[in-house]
Amino acid sequence: MERVIELLMVRARWLLAPVYLGLSFALIALAIIFFREVWHLFAIITSASEADVVLIVLSLVDISLVGGLLIMVMLSGYENFVSALDTGSERDKLSWLGTMDSSSLKMKVAASIVAISSIHLLRMFMNIRNVDPEYLKWYVIIHLTFVVSAFVMGMLDRLTKH
Repeated sequence: MERVIELLMVRARWLLAPVYLGLSFALIALAIIFFREVWHLFAIITSASEADVVLIVLSLVDISLVGGLLIMVMLSGYENFVSALDTGSERDKLSWLGTMDSSSLKMKVAASIVAISSIHLLRMFMNIRNVDPEYLKWYVIIHLTFVVSAFVMGMLDRLTKH
């Protein structure tokens, strides 16, 4: 009985495979939004102010960071929890695959969230004339919460590794 239960638990990891595949659909959605923003940028480039262009570019950077985060979670999560990735050739193998355990993945996700939050906060500051101060205050508080959380996670990770 014990052997059957253990075998079922080990094979249950494959239930995560559709979840990681689903993240690729989210990546497609991000790509569509990214190119919609690029199209919008080119449509207004001759009449837009510098601040407007910077805001759109920050939006593009933000989308690319979220896309990178999705790739990192999708591929590392699959490799760590489901099965080793076999790309067929060494050329297609990403150098960082196989080097990220769940702890380092958590740290990279936390750092990515801080970076994404930083870009959102910068966008708020770039458009400060149109932002309610109360809204901005909460945005800064939330961003600082992300920063402190990532820092504490890093410290705890460092303490547990020694």
